[in-house]
Amino acid sequence: MRCFVFGLGYSARVLAARLAGQGWRVDGTGRHGAVAFDDRDSVGAALGTATHVLSSVPPGRDGRDPVLDAYGAALRDGPPRWIGYLSSTGVYGDCGGAWVDETAAIGAGRRTARSDADHAWQALGARVFRLPGIYGPGRSAFDRLRDGTARRLIAPGQVFSRVHVDDIAGGVIAGMAGPPGVYNLADDEPCDGNTVIEEAARLIGVAPPPLVTLEQADLSPMARAFYAENRRVANGKALRVLGWRPRFATYREGLRDCNATTSPASASSAPAIFSPVQR
Repeated sequence: MRCFVFGLGYSARVLAARLAGQGWRVDGTGRHGAVAFDDRDSVGAALGTATHVLSSVPPGRDGRDPVLDAYGAALRDGPPRWIGYLSSTGVYGDCGGAWVDETAAIGAGRRTARSDADHAWQALGARVFRLPGIYGPGRSAFDRLRDGTARRLIAPGQVFSRVHVDDIAGGVIAGMAGPPGVYNLADDEPCDGNTVIEEAARLIGVAPPPLVTLEQADLSPMARAFYAENRRVANGKALRVLGWRPRFATYREGLRDCNATTSPASASSAPAIFSPVQR
């Protein structure tokens, strides 16, 4: 089995390492890939032999999806293959803290370009995985506490969904045996960010940062837009249809894993080309 990944970033590299451990050959673009995105001959050759194709590349600043612009025709006209796309639950916009599933309308929030790309990948027959806040070893509340960027914000009623990076890999792998469609990959317990920071602080024996208002936090425009939205993401479809079961059902289990793993070894130690492991 051969998987080609557009954008071998944090999440995709963990997936690639998991697949390599199962005997797959994984190639890809990005800083950690061995194929240059603009090298059309090399990308074309890789697509010609790939049994599975995944894109984790978001729309560009111009609002267009660079993968679809450059290689959409090749994906449409090529041999039958599995296609996946890592999207965002930001496409749902603000839901006032209500639960939202894959039947909800998208495109009304700050992620209009992402929503357009989401629809376009669906039109290709892709499995579209909508992801909330991603965390894992090397990218968690512990890292923010240690580098001094962790914040507890006074934002009554604000909740977020999140997903551990290993559970993204598990969800995508489960989706390889499932039908085309849209799937939310999120844990079972949305909660406010302060709760996660406080639990991480307790686990490593440090004091949590003081509470501050949104104004005192001096947030960037992007961060302010993030806090302007409020929703709980339901994962029931992925559970029912794909048989996906997150290893880290809540932030508690996920934080314990992050605390035990100082860095995402499956991502950081893997080579640019993920060859099958020698058994």
